[in-house]
Amino acid sequence: MIKVLGLGPGSKEALTLAALEALKSTSKVYLRTQKHPTVEYLNSIGVSFETYDDKYENSTSFDDVYKSIAEDLVKKHGEFNEIVYAVPGHPLVAEKSVIILKELCESQGIELEILPAVSFIDAIIETLKIDPVEGMKVIDAFDIKNQLLDKRIGTIVTQVYNKFIASEVKLALLDYYDDETELYFIRAAGIKDMESVRKMPLYELDRQEDIDYLTSLYIPRNTSSTKDFNDLLDIMDRLRGEGGCPWDREQNHESLKKYLIEESYEVLEAIDNNDDNALVEELGDVLLQVVFHAQISKEDGYFNINDVIKGICEKMIERHPHVFGDMSAENSEQVLVNWDKIKQKQQGLDTHTDQLKHVPKNMPALMRAEKVQKKAAKVGFDWDRVECAMDKVLEELTEVKGVYKGNNKDKILEEVGDLTFAVVNVARFLDIDPEFALNYTIDKFIKRFEFIENSAIAKGIRLEDMSLQEMDQLWEQAKKV
Repeated sequence: MIKVLGLGPGSKEALTLAALEALKSTSKVYLRTQKHPTVEYLNSIGVSFETYDDKYENSTSFDDVYKSIAEDLVKKHGEFNEIVYAVPGHPLVAEKSVIILKELCESQGIELEILPAVSFIDAIIETLKIDPVEGMKVIDAFDIKNQLLDKRIGTIVTQVYNKFIASEVKLALLDYYDDETELYFIRAAGIKDMESVRKMPLYELDRQEDIDYLTSLYIPRNTSSTKDFNDLLDIMDRLRGEGGCPWDREQNHESLKKYLIEESYEVLEAIDNNDDNALVEELGDVLLQVVFHAQISKEDGYFNINDVIKGICEKMIERHPHVFGDMSAENSEQVLVNWDKIKQKQQGLDTHTDQLKHVPKNMPALMRAEKVQKKAAKVGFDWDRVECAMDKVLEELTEVKGVYKGNNKDKILEEVGDLTFAVVNVARFLDIDPEFALNYTIDKFIKRFEFIENSAIAKGIRLEDMSLQEMDQLWEQAKKV
């Protein structure tokens, strides 16, 4: 049998009678580490033991240490039949080596007995006078980057062994909490004459001089410490609920369409202006639209935000088999090829025409034209050279000239559309985004027009009173400027 027991937080008074009896009555006792205040007491009462501190020096990671310890304990059990393994705190609280040992014993049919003990969590609860029923989460400092933080419950971070780890913990916490968030720095919880507890702002965490293997943190529940995604959901629920905002309550999917488009364009403008502050705000506006639509459908009983998140998560996993599966992709071009194949299969696009029809009609026309042309080009329906595409522009312009004086508006519309489509083809061949190119020209036009107007104002002339020839002269000056 392997008996696993805890040495408690560090005070000899926290040792249980069962633990003491096991330590005294078993000849083969193994400690995970002798770096624990209770070890001095064990020496004083004549308990002989061996430790695994050498494993920390010879391994490259803590996972390797814990695995090596567990495997050696199983080996020792084979030699001595009955052994004791003692760990700091409680065997089942933040003790990875015990978890691995438990799995090994189960797989090999070895009897394992775990003796209860006082954990460092008990000591922290007692020291801070907190009630865990209100909600509490315990996080290993080494695993904090994989944990979801929640201001709605108290959070204990354990195994903050040194300043380096404290710095890593601080950076992880700052991804969620404000830097002024108050937390408790706790060292040697429950150990008389050693215990130290002090409150401090998060940004001071890694500046403490007494950080060691007995250090833990406690971040109290504080719903006002930051804002997270759940706050946004609650706000939207309130806006749409009884006593909420009349305007928000009146909206539906159809009425919100234009706002999603407007907010998306404002995101693009923030990116073009290289304005990070504006980008934060505008991305928030787009996110609000997503939450708004999800809330409406939740009220209608169709879907909610969790369905939206689940859907996009599954799509990203399915569309990236080179990351989450066994498919390979050596470059971004191969990624796009794989993406299209998976997309066609998932969306039931059986023909190439289906793919052309699948390009959204609400997309800006220049962007839609380019996407349709690219999809057609993939099967070889394309010009051989850009010069051919340019000749097509001249051909379409000639056809516009042939109809523009007539009364058939439909025919004029058709020919102007053909001309525009042909120009997009030229842009595509030259690897120029037609949407960007046209916007660039629009901005250039506005700047030159501004020069004309400012020049007229400087001369005390209204634009309405100037001749086209006079404005053209200023236009030429603007081009030179």
